[in-house]
Amino acid sequence: MKQRINLLIAFSIIALITLSVVQCYLVKTAYDYKVAQFHSEIKEDIAKITNDYSDIDSAYVNKKERLYKLLAQNYVLDKKSKSAIKNTLILDESNDTLTRKIQLRFKRDFPNIDIDFAIVLNKFVIYNSHKKSDTVFSEKPLIQNKIYGNLKSLNNAFLVRNYVSTTNGSSQMQDYKLLTEDSMYVSVIDWEMIIFERMRIILLLSLLSILTLITLFVIAIKALIKQKKVSDVKTDFINNITHELKTPLTTLGISTKILERIDIRNNEEQFNSVLNTISRQNHRLQNLIDEVMANSFGENEIELQKEKIDAELFLKAIVDDFEVTFPKVNIETHFNTKETSLVLDKFHLTTAILNVLENAVKYGSNTITINTELIKSQFNISIKDDGIGISKNKHSFLFDKFYRVEEGNLHNAKGLGLGLFYVKQIIKAHQGTIDVISDLGKGSEFTIVFKV
Repeated sequence: MKQRINLLIAFSIIALITLSVVQCYLVKTAYDYKVAQFHSEIKEDIAKITNDYSDIDSAYVNKKERLYKLLAQNYVLDKKSKSAIKNTLILDESNDTLTRKIQLRFKRDFPNIDIDFAIVLNKFVIYNSHKKSDTVFSEKPLIQNKIYGNLKSLNNAFLVRNYVSTTNGSSQMQDYKLLTEDSMYVSVIDWEMIIFERMRIILLLSLLSILTLITLFVIAIKALIKQKKVSDVKTDFINNITHELKTPLTTLGISTKILERIDIRNNEEQFNSVLNTISRQNHRLQNLIDEVMANSFGENEIELQKEKIDAELFLKAIVDDFEVTFPKVNIETHFNTKETSLVLDKFHLTTAILNVLENAVKYGSNTITINTELIKSQFNISIKDDGIGISKNKHSFLFDKFYRVEEGNLHNAKGLGLGLFYVKQIIKAHQGTIDVISDLGKGSEFTIVFKV
């Protein structure tokens, strides 16, 4: 059973991890799709206003073409070097004018998003019909080749379009043609937030599904652990009760065979001794059965016969009976209250307190101290012993049904693990509370509190 439950837990963990990975993959796929869709929309919208600059400033475009022709002519006529032409294009004072015009256009057409852009010159090539083409420069898109725009880097930008232009040469270089290529890159400020906003429902549903899976997983694991615990408790209980029942049954069997002997039946003293043994073992069996039956009820099922009692006299009577049963145990009482009236069930509460006292003796106590106090309309009964104590990590299990404190893997004291469970049920049925303060090797102190 234990191995099967461990396997179920292991498979459940693997299934949860697998489903979580699949869910994350689906979210990542949806995210990538949304990013691609967003980029496509931006490209399409920006292309409408930037494929041709004539709608922004046709005169400026013509001026730029004239500049290109002039630079090409100067290069052909050896008036300017390649680096000089490149610097002239990039550092042209009119570039800032077009940058501002495009920025204003973006703000007008895209009022809900902030866009930074850069137009980068990639190629400047001069073709001659009689000679081999001359590449003034041809480079990969670099931010250093920016001719317009306010982008500082291309790292987080995406390509909107490439624009290729072919221009005939001037009158002085009719056999030449000029080819230029530039690329536009844009970066949308806080574009991740825009994507997340579009994915809000998907993210919420994914998060909800993952949380649901984790919740169901935790519930399932708890149920499996509880089932395992119940199985262990059941096995422990069967082993304990078998051990407890075996001794009186064996004794009864032997005593019955002894009574079959004629010499025993003819000896009145021996006959009575065997009968007393049978009576004691029968009484022990009956007590075991009664203990199991009594602890099969919950706190709400216990029928109490309450009556008004004097708390101090009630406790003194319990102590007197206990001293008769355990004359070697030193029991001290410090009643710091007088004539406190409580409405309690004497029978059940006597059994409960005796269980606490007998537990102390069972686990090595030689001295037990009982104190009473009245604090803010609450009657406190403190039962302190000098026994072996209980380690703190076991306090939470102490009042569980069938639980017995172990040392190593052995139960050094006999019992069914029902005593303290019964005590708590009786105290709770009286609307009281019971707590324990203990540590291994330092004894234990149980505090019972009733409302006055």
